Amino acid sequence: MAGLTVYTNPMSRGRIARWMLEEVGADYAVEMLGYGGTMKGDAYLGINPMGKVPAIVHDGRVVTECAAICTYLAETFPDARLAPTAGERADYYRWMFFAAGPLEQAVTNRSLGVVPSEDQQRMVGYGDYDRVVAALAAAVSAHPYIAGDRFTAADVYVGSHVMWGTQFGTLPKLAAFTAYLARLADRPAHVRASALDDAALAEMLAAG
Repeated sequence: MAGLTVYTNPMSRGRIARWMLEEVGADYAVEMLGYGGTMKGDAYLGINPMGKVPAIVHDGRVVTECAAICTYLAETFPDARLAPTAGERADYYRWMFFAAGPLEQAVTNRSLGVVPSEDQQRMVGYGDYDRVVAALAAAVSAHPYIAGDRFTAADVYVGSHVMWGTQFGTLPKLAAFTAYLARLADRPAHVRASALDDAALAEMLAAG
């Protein structure tokens, strides 16, 4: 399909969108945006008023938020077979949005030094960090992939969280996470996407 552009930065969650685009085999253009510059400029704010990346524009339609981008691309490019089957659907949506909600909130709060009290845990969507980690470890151990026996778009999103979390220390390097990542890291689309973003990052750094 023509008319697909991703707005991104190689030091961002845009790497998730790039990986997903490579998985579906889409023909896409790339617009690299800079923090505090083009990312906050009027042109991009007209696409995403949050001033955040990534975003994709497909035939004039905007999709933001990585979980939404992964879900949209899986459904838009069905030949890639990354959308869930009927038997995978429950786990697919459950863990896709667990990562977008409780996991993202718990990791962000912990990184900011925000620890909810016992009373506050009833108000936040994730309860507490340790419970989130335990639930995620159980999820990635239940099947070879997050929704069952085969790789889906949910693994792009959940897997990216686990990769970055264990790399940067926001998630512990549990055996369950290491085993799960071993099934993801060598995927050709992931290797291609990483190489493209690494090259873009080197170019940006060289340009100052």
